[in-house]
Amino acid sequence: MNVDEMLSGARDAMTVKRVYGDPIERDGMLVIPAAKVIGGGGGGGGGAEGGGAGFAVRATPAGAWIIRDGTVSWEPAVDATRIATTGMLVAIVFLWTIRSIAKAQAKAKMAGR
Repeated sequence: MNVDEMLSGARDAMTVKRVYGDPIERDGMLVIPAAKVIGGGGGGGGGAEGGGAGFAVRATPAGAWIIRDGTVSWEPAVDATRIATTGMLVAIVFLWTIRSIAKAQAKAKMAGR
C-alpha cells in the first residue's frame, strides 16, 4: 500500500458519517445517533527495502440527538463496562487503604506492649 492509498483510506474513514449515524424516525420522534471517533496513522520508509504504513480508527457510542415536537435534546450513551470497571477500581483502592490502616494499627499495638 502506498502513501496515497493510505491517505485516501484515512479520508474515507474520518468522515461525518463515522460520527453521526443515519437518522431514525419513529412515533413522531427523530433520533440521530452519534459516536466518538479517534484515528491515527503512520508510515515510514526503509530505503531500498521499501516502507510501510498503517491506519486505525476506533469508534465508541457517545449518545444521540433526540428531536421531538420541535425540541432537540441530547441523550448521552451509558458505558456500563466503564462504570463497572471504575467501581471495581474504587473498591480495590478502598480495600488496600483499609488493609494498610489495619496493619499500621496492629504494628503500633505490638510496639506499645
